[in-house]
Amino acid sequence: MKQIKGIPINIEEDVLGRITLKKRSVFNRKDYILVADGLPKIPSGYSAVITNCQLSGNGCSCAVDKQELCEFSEGDVVLISRNGEIIFLYEINSLHNAIFATERCNHRCIMCPQPPVESETNKTPFNLKLISLMDKSTREVGITGGEPTLIGDDLFVLIRQIQKYLPKAAISLLTNGVKFADKAYAMKLAMCKHHDLQIDVPIFSDVADEHNHIVGAKTFYKTVQGLYNLALFNQRIGLRIVVHKQTYKRLPQLADYIYHNFPFVSQVAFMQMETTGNADTNLNELWIDPYDYNEELKQAVLLLANRGIRTFIFNAQLCVLPPEMREFAIASISDWKDSYLPECDGCKLRERCGGLFASNREHHSAHINPNLEDITASACV
Repeated sequence: MKQIKGIPINIEEDVLGRITLKKRSVFNRKDYILVADGLPKIPSGYSAVITNCQLSGNGCSCAVDKQELCEFSEGDVVLISRNGEIIFLYEINSLHNAIFATERCNHRCIMCPQPPVESETNKTPFNLKLISLMDKSTREVGITGGEPTLIGDDLFVLIRQIQKYLPKAAISLLTNGVKFADKAYAMKLAMCKHHDLQIDVPIFSDVADEHNHIVGAKTFYKTVQGLYNLALFNQRIGLRIVVHKQTYKRLPQLADYIYHNFPFVSQVAFMQMETTGNADTNLNELWIDPYDYNEELKQAVLLLANRGIRTFIFNAQLCVLPPEMREFAIASISDWKDSYLPECDGCKLRERCGGLFASNREHHSAHINPNLEDITASACV
């Protein structure tokens, strides 16, 4: 998430609020954080004020550099911590907003970019407030973690809160699917009757032991049962495969397994690895230049696509993919994680390319090349 470091004044506990760039009626300020240039003193009634100078008065404020004021947009939602860290939890102009249901997880994936915590305070009351502050015109929101199903029935409370405050929003629920092996829990999700919900579940091998090794738990068959239960209740399912040294060799076999065992899935996404968190710790076991698994990836993608299953490639650089594979690549990296290399300057495909994770600037394909004059015509993105 995007963050700005400021100087806190009178902030004794974290402040959550919706950004406004204009002065509001005194009767409509309590949920707002005012962002303004050069205020003489703190106006009353706001949750806090963010400005470029230290203000006098009794209210909460946070001083930032003048140039940083332009980072805020009307309708963003931020958290100001007691130490002055301003964390953007929702950006009105972003398509990649997500709610972190929990940081706990029942898997220990060897390439997880955000390793889980053992214990935490209940995030649900905070997340309910966060949802209520988001713009009602929001088109999409993710629910992620950690493992969101670890909050139990509170997951359905979050979904219903989204239905109430964000009636137009599609939901992408990122889960390992294990909890849905409980048919009653899968039924409760279906009973939410959300108009546009997709459950995205990772699967890493057609061989149970290999999948279990990657996720750090013996849960392959529970995930499979969870997929069948979700399908039983007509839920829309997507599958995600993170490609690295331990998964790339069997991508064609995994694609065949998916086709024969999960023909009901709405889409399958093959994802380039983000090299942070556990992935960075285990890099020697995981890293392979994405260029070097193009053949296996091509076989897997075409096997599924040619059999009528919507198939995508996430997080990939167009110049690294063969021209015939670029039609499957989409720009999928969250705005605040997205990055480009100096080599990308002047690239003819840059506007269509998803770039790479900022954390991957030290570990990326050696085949990133902006000299695309001869292949632009064959790019089908």
